[in-house]
Amino acid sequence: MFKLCLSTSAIICVLCASVAVFAADTSLEKVLTIPECAEGWRMEEKVTSYTRDTLFDRIDGEAEIYFPYGFEVLVSARYANKQNPQYAIEADVYKMGSLLDAFGIYANYRRSDDGEIKIGAEGTVNSSQLLFYQDQYFVRMQATGTLSIERNIFLACAQKISRNLPVGMGRPKELEAFIVSAVVLKSERYIAQSLLGYSFFPRGLMADAMMGNELVQVFIVPGDSRDAAQKDFQRYQEYLQKSGTVVQVAAIPDRHSLEAVDPLYGNVFVEQYGRYLVGMVRFKEISAAKQLVEQLRKRLDNQLR
Repeated sequence: MFKLCLSTSAIICVLCASVAVFAADTSLEKVLTIPECAEGWRMEEKVTSYTRDTLFDRIDGEAEIYFPYGFEVLVSARYANKQNPQYAIEADVYKMGSLLDAFGIYANYRRSDDGEIKIGAEGTVNSSQLLFYQDQYFVRMQATGTLSIERNIFLACAQKISRNLPVGMGRPKELEAFIVSAVVLKSERYIAQSLLGYSFFPRGLMADAMMGNELVQVFIVPGDSRDAAQKDFQRYQEYLQKSGTVVQVAAIPDRHSLEAVDPLYGNVFVEQYGRYLVGMVRFKEISAAKQLVEQLRKRLDNQLR
């Protein structure tokens, strides 16, 4: 009896594993298997899939941008206009490593002057392109054969694709820290590799901010632990000192801070708080910089509770 149960369980496990693999291989293609994404815009041929090894075939010259963001697979489809088949929409759906990664790629292409749309967690549209991200997926739709496509056509197609994706989780919680009045809307971005070009900042978030008439940049570096954040802080301090600049370091019970002149970014102020570094570059007034960094830190503190 025990042997029979064991054999049955093994068979069930094998079948479940097979179903899981099958689902992983086919479900994303189904997202774009839409016979008509908008009235008169029909799918041509079949959905094409691309992996890390073949992504260059689809976006040669851009593929390496996606890899630090945990790219897994891309599916692509073409929807042609019935009356004018040379006019088409090419839709690409990228499965990224996480919601934050999907946002990072989306923000890389988003333009501040594009129109906002309420599809997925966030989206934008112009006459030739529509972008949005949802859950860990980034969707990019582009006009081909023509310089522009009507907004309602883009939206109809995007809405059908969105309904075929997992229900979104909203925007990444990490972006909550940037919800302060000084931060420029739609300037937030996530850099998955070497924030500010520094290897000791392995990843982080940035945004533009206005202090009076002055445009500055604020940033957040999330560490895996308090110790990791302290090490990043120390490595940055050592880098600045080796560059010949004077570094002023201060410490209070729950955080450390430094102010200096970064050789690449001018004036810099950084606080290490818990497992995070919060900072600002390219400012003139240190007092104003400290006030804005404090606002970001408090927003971050609220997020952590």
